[in-house]
Amino acid sequence: MLPSRADALALVQEYTQSESLRKHMLAVEAAMRAYARHFGEDEERWGLAGLLHDFDYERWPNAGRSPTEEHPSEGVRLLRAAGYPDDVCDAILGHADYTGVPRRTRMARTLFAVDELTGLITATALVKPSRSVHDVDAGGVRKKMKDKAFARGVNRDDVINGAAELGVDLDEHVRFVIAAMQAESQALGL
Repeated sequence: MLPSRADALALVQEYTQSESLRKHMLAVEAAMRAYARHFGEDEERWGLAGLLHDFDYERWPNAGRSPTEEHPSEGVRLLRAAGYPDDVCDAILGHADYTGVPRRTRMARTLFAVDELTGLITATALVKPSRSVHDVDAGGVRKKMKDKAFARGVNRDDVINGAAELGVDLDEHVRFVIAAMQAESQALGL
């Protein structure tokens, strides 16, 4: 049986103190749920992968240890012990290239495709006078993407490669994820 969203949210709250990281996970969840609906997939399952993909990051950051001793591997160990299904765990492992876990499923490819992009969209919204995702459009995100000094932590190659792996046009992908985030703007504080 699939663990509940409430169970997943409890893990996020237990392991993640940063409000911005929590909101990032909610943004990724929103994008994953929207893509699950779009592709006719299991929205709850995909939502869990998005919500939990970074829950362990504060406790096991990528600090130069072996990929099996850091994020997301440590978190996935906890998730497996708690009964989370393999496809959700594998998608979470696959969102980090350095784990070496291939993205074999559409869920895994989607998680990789939306992760960095949600960060870029959030950063774009936060520099708007309104600080609202409702004032963000794909053209503005693409323009900010070209500015290497803007949101330096966002891996632009992952954004581009994620859309390619998912088999979607980059501009359409940006528009789709913006719309998913707009639908959850209140929870995201945007």
